[in-house]
Amino acid sequence: MTASVPMPLPASIDETLQLLEGQGYVADRALATTVFLCLRMQRPLFLEGEAGTGKTEVAKILAAALNRPLIRLQCYEGLDVAQAVYEWNYPAQLLHLRVAEARQETKTQGFEDELFSPRFLIKRPVLQALETREQGAPIFLIDELDRADEAFEAYLLEVLADNQVTIPEIGRIEAEEPPITLITGNRTREVHDALKRRCLYHWVDYPDFERELQIVEQALPGINAALARAVVHFVQSLREDEGLFKRPGIAETLDWAAALIELDAVALTPELAELSLGALLKYQEDITAIRGKRAATLLEEIEGKLATELNAAQG
Repeated sequence: MTASVPMPLPASIDETLQLLEGQGYVADRALATTVFLCLRMQRPLFLEGEAGTGKTEVAKILAAALNRPLIRLQCYEGLDVAQAVYEWNYPAQLLHLRVAEARQETKTQGFEDELFSPRFLIKRPVLQALETREQGAPIFLIDELDRADEAFEAYLLEVLADNQVTIPEIGRIEAEEPPITLITGNRTREVHDALKRRCLYHWVDYPDFERELQIVEQALPGINAALARAVVHFVQSLREDEGLFKRPGIAETLDWAAALIELDAVALTPELAELSLGALLKYQEDITAIRGKRAATLLEEIEGKLATELNAAQG
């Protein structure tokens, strides 16, 4: 398969599930349904949820599975049109102007149009996403939109509604084929209803025990089965702790499991748990709160759960 040949879009929800799982992404049916509708209806998809629940990964997986280029716009406070959409190449324009002045061409008809022609346009991610290309419409990821200012969010309304941008010096630039647009947010602030109305919406929640275990075993195929179950039980219990400053996401679960493998662990002991908590929890207050008696109590409870599960499997 060459890079210029895109894969066909899935024809059903089941095919969408298979497409995601074929790239190692363990999705539930609700997410697969929303992704399927996004692809078939050519509507942007807004994925919202806690950090580390796999929202950004959906766009990467789709790009790989559909053999499409991935264009990513990472949002942050202060992001503006020049950084996200386009800007003019002022040094090149100035050089062109000086050459034209030397040749006395600045008063010729159409010179100003030439000065603001596409050859001097620097295309940023938004404009790149609207370009026609051999591989078909790209996957356009607008990551962590809630980190951008509301003014930039408002600017995106034209892009999301009409798949176009307006450049004053040139006019309207419209995509021949709409990009497959995915927007993510961690709800650090509320995104305006006007933007949400232009999108399909899905809340990406933490997975249940069985799905998270499947994610761990698929991402780390060599992991000891009992260790994998203990890790997932531990993380699931931590997420129920309302006192934590930041609950661990799936990414942290995988980091911790990988760290324990590097430590040659075959079981989750209190000592190993305490020594490796920095791979799971990223705030000192959380690590301090879990270390010691709290970790030991959790592991005792987990031992009981593992014993019950083993008996059920054998019985």
